[in-house]
Amino acid sequence: MTNNPWPALVLEEWQDTLATLHMWTQIVGKIRLAQTPLVNHWWNSTLYISARGLTTSAMPYQDRVFEIEFDFVDHKLVIDCSDGATKILELRPEPVADFYERVMATLEGMDIDVDIWPMPVEVPNPIRFDEDETHASYDAEYANQYWRVLVNIDEVFKEFRARFIGKCSPVHFWWGSFDHAVTRFSGRPAPPREGADAVTAEAYSHECISHGFWPGGNGVEAAFYSYTAPEPAGLSESLIEPRAAFYSKDMKEFLLPYDAVRQSPSPETALMDFLQSTYEAGADLAKWDRKALER
Repeated sequence: MTNNPWPALVLEEWQDTLATLHMWTQIVGKIRLAQTPLVNHWWNSTLYISARGLTTSAMPYQDRVFEIEFDFVDHKLVIDCSDGATKILELRPEPVADFYERVMATLEGMDIDVDIWPMPVEVPNPIRFDEDETHASYDAEYANQYWRVLVNIDEVFKEFRARFIGKCSPVHFWWGSFDHAVTRFSGRPAPPREGADAVTAEAYSHECISHGFWPGGNGVEAAFYSYTAPEPAGLSESLIEPRAAFYSKDMKEFLLPYDAVRQSPSPETALMDFLQSTYEAGADLAKWDRKALER
């Protein structure tokens, strides 16, 4: 196993594991969603980077709290409860249906009764968790590499977040779209999106500039992204850094390939340049009150 903190993420080498992990995190994420009160823009539903993987953080259940953590060091799913109970499930190659059954049965055995909608979201051709025999891969080394990439990205994102004193999301992991992200807000309401569903309407109720990392999929390699919503006129023509970054007319956002960051002399500097320059481009064109919003 390489100790490079910015290891390669070659999609064709781990796309089956990625697809399976996506479904596993959706199961755990939906448990968090079911157990927490709605926070603006669905921030209550996300997962967070931990010292060993991804965690729900503490969730209430009756007179107790419990936490579920993906441990990508020892490759376990750990469920801790405030009454002292701990259950550990091995992370191994197995169908989503089997993983789902193990997790829900383990919670039931801990007297934690959680009801979730067993249908994946934000994926094409979704398969119910309890019927999914298709996704069954787990490459432990790649799961660990991916987590170590997220640890480094998380650190840069948090430094970037600290520069902003306006309303800003936590740095968090969205299990629906399987991306790690942080979002800044101008403080002004956004025009309603025509035809938006309830989830989208809540997510984009206010002007925002979002940055994130997506590990790839559907033939597209891993990349960082930035978008401004609503998008101001002229954004696509803005000069941004580093040179490898570009505006995607199809995606309506700036993209920076992960490999360009990984192979740069200073990945942290390259990523921060991308975050800062794309934010400045969007904030200036959208006429945000930057003096009041920035540290």
